[in-house]
Amino acid sequence: MARIKLFGADNPDAIRGVYFDGVVIDEVAQCKPQIWGEIVRPALVDRIGWCTFIGTPQGQNLFFELYNRGLKDPSWFAESFPVDKTNVLSEDELTEARKTMSEAQYRQEFLVDFSASSEYILIPLDLAMKASKRVNLPQTYSWAPVVIGVDVARFGDDSSVIYVRQGCHTIEVKRYKDLDLMQFADYVAAAITRHRAAATFVDVVGLGAGVVDRLTQLGFSNVIAVNAGYTADNPKYKNKRAEMADTAKKWLEEGGDIPDRPVLIAQLSSIEYSFDPTDRMVLEKKEDMKKRGLSSPDEAEGLFHTFFMPVMSTDWDEDIGGYIGDYQTTKPSVMTGY
Repeated sequence: MARIKLFGADNPDAIRGVYFDGVVIDEVAQCKPQIWGEIVRPALVDRIGWCTFIGTPQGQNLFFELYNRGLKDPSWFAESFPVDKTNVLSEDELTEARKTMSEAQYRQEFLVDFSASSEYILIPLDLAMKASKRVNLPQTYSWAPVVIGVDVARFGDDSSVIYVRQGCHTIEVKRYKDLDLMQFADYVAAAITRHRAAATFVDVVGLGAGVVDRLTQLGFSNVIAVNAGYTADNPKYKNKRAEMADTAKKWLEEGGDIPDRPVLIAQLSSIEYSFDPTDRMVLEKKEDMKKRGLSSPDEAEGLFHTFFMPVMSTDWDEDIGGYIGDYQTTKPSVMTGY
C-alpha cells in the first residue's frame, strides 16, 4: 500500500532517518541549501528513489544550481515553463499584471528568469553566463602577470578558495573544505610556485592573517593582505570590497572569462548592491546573503580579490625564482595595469 507524507522544509533535520521511494519538493528556492545533498538525496539511495523539484526562480540558490545540473546531466531532466510558452493566461491578464508589478517581479514570476530576483544585482546572470562560455586566446593574456585571489575559511559551511587569473583569462579555481590554516597555506604556496604568480592577495578578515604569516615564513614576498573594509581608492565606493567587485564586473563586461562552474556563476549573480547616505556603492554583507538562503560567495570573493590593486607585468627570472621588470602599459588588453 502506498503512503503519501507531507513534510515542512523549514526544519530539514526533522526529515532525517527516513527513506523515500520518491519525493516532490515544492518552492525549492525557499528551501535551505542542505535539504537535498545532506537529507533527501541520502534518503533515496536504499530505494533507488526519484525526486522532482518544482518552484519559481528566486535568484541564484539551490533551485538554480539544480536546474543547471538538470540541463547538463543526461541522467536528469529539466524544463521551464514561461508564460509565453504555456499560453495559460490571457494577454489581458498579463497586461494587468504588468501594471502592478515591477519588471523584475514580472520576469521572475511569469518568465522564469533566475536573474530577476532583484533589481540591485551587481553582476547580472546573463553577464556571468556569457563570460563562462567565452574562450580567450593566449595572445590576449599571456603577456599579463598571473595574480591569485585567496578567500580563507576554516570549518563549517564556508570553503577556502584559490582563484588564479592572468589578464582576461581565469586559469583555475580551487575550492577546499575543512582544512586547518597550515594545510591551506601549503596549497596556496603550491599554487604560487606552480603558476609563478606575480602577486597573491589574501583576505585577512577573520582567519586569513594566519595564512599570510605562514606564506611569509615560507619566504614568499609577493603576498599582500586584503581587508575588504579598507577605504576604496575611488570615493564612489564605500570600501574596497565594493570597488573590487565592481572592477570585476567591468572586467567581465570587457572580455574576461570564467570557468563554467555553476557555483561560481550563481555566486557572482547573487550579490546585491545599494548606496549609503553619501551615495557610495556598498555590497550586501555575507551574513545577509545567508539570511536569503544563499551560501557564502567564496568563489566570487576569490575573483574579486585579484583586483585589489594593480600588479606589475614582469618577467620570471629562473635564477632568483621570482619576477623582475617594470610596469608595462603598452600591451593591447582591457586588463592593462591589472
